[in-house]
Amino acid sequence: MIFRWSPFNIYLGMTLAVALLVGCRSHPEEKAMSALRLHLEVNRDTTGRSAPVPIYRTSPMMVNVETAPFVNEGLVKSARVIDTVGGFAIRLEFLQRGAWLLEQYTASNRGKRIAIYGEFFDPPGSKTNVTRWLAAPVISQRISDGILTFTPDASRDESLLFVLGLNNLAKKANDDPLKW
Repeated sequence: MIFRWSPFNIYLGMTLAVALLVGCRSHPEEKAMSALRLHLEVNRDTTGRSAPVPIYRTSPMMVNVETAPFVNEGLVKSARVIDTVGGFAIRLEFLQRGAWLLEQYTASNRGKRIAIYGEFFDPPGSKTNVTRWLAAPVISQRISDGILTFTPDASRDESLLFVLGLNNLAKKANDDPLKW
């Protein structure tokens, strides 16, 4: 029996050798996911549909909010950490449905607060996640452009991790919209 090496087999062998040597590694940053919930401030009631939550860690301020969020991370189009005078802020841009909900709630609830809940992994790849109420900005006007900007109760590094997780989730939702 005669066995011949063809050029195709040589190229295939070199490709397999390179693949085995280099390998395929996933970055933990690509797997990081964050959660976001926007809750509206409401008056206290005894029905169980609202609860007080602590906003800010150093000197907590209790804000009574609806237990059901009106917007979540599935409606985020993109997120960024932006520089502001004296610090930084998080800028959230919502998809069409999220923008409509944000506009509806801000138009009819001027003077109330939006309590912003966040969950993210810190540091990347760790088994525990950070969960906290990040901010509670007062609604001063109707937000019709679908962009919410707020100063979080978090460090810049934590904010970058939170934004990274939201953007990863938004990318994943855009890649397979039927999952969401």
